[in-house]
Amino acid sequence: MLRVESPLSLEKIAKLRKGELVYLSGIVYTARDQAHKKLVELIKKRKALPFSLKDSIIYYCGPTPSPEGEVSGSCGPTTSLRMDGYVEPLLREGLKGMIGKGGRTSKVRELIKKYKAVYFLAPSGCGALLAQKVLSKKLIAFKELGAEAIYQLEVKDFPLIVGIDFQGRSIYPTSSESQGR
Repeated sequence: MLRVESPLSLEKIAKLRKGELVYLSGIVYTARDQAHKKLVELIKKRKALPFSLKDSIIYYCGPTPSPEGEVSGSCGPTTSLRMDGYVEPLLREGLKGMIGKGGRTSKVRELIKKYKAVYFLAPSGCGALLAQKVLSKKLIAFKELGAEAIYQLEVKDFPLIVGIDFQGRSIYPTSSESQGR
């Protein structure tokens, strides 16, 4: 298993290849559909973002409330395909990594290649296990969205698979990408 630390850089992601298993440590930001919509609206209006996208990683996740004595509740990935329409403005702002589940459209694969980013897969159905890899959790923005608000997670040895590497090579065959499998 490779070890990767955030924030990401081209130097770090250039070493990653599709299908490789990695342990990620550092800061990731959670964001699902509604948070993505709000981020893109802020970008279009040229307003300040709640966190810097430069070299950041967004995890397509809505963590559940933290049980007593725990840092985070279950924090498994959501289907990435739903965020595909929001990807380019975020990449233009410097986003370097995305974490989710399932395939991406061929357009997103090309955007990942163009902007030199990476798409990681988190093991779905393992949200409780992934929560154990969260060292801290802090609300960053859009509290009104509840579980879909943006949280900053500090993770240690978060298990991931490189789904699409920075050269646009995907573990998914082209025909199933559009179906999100």
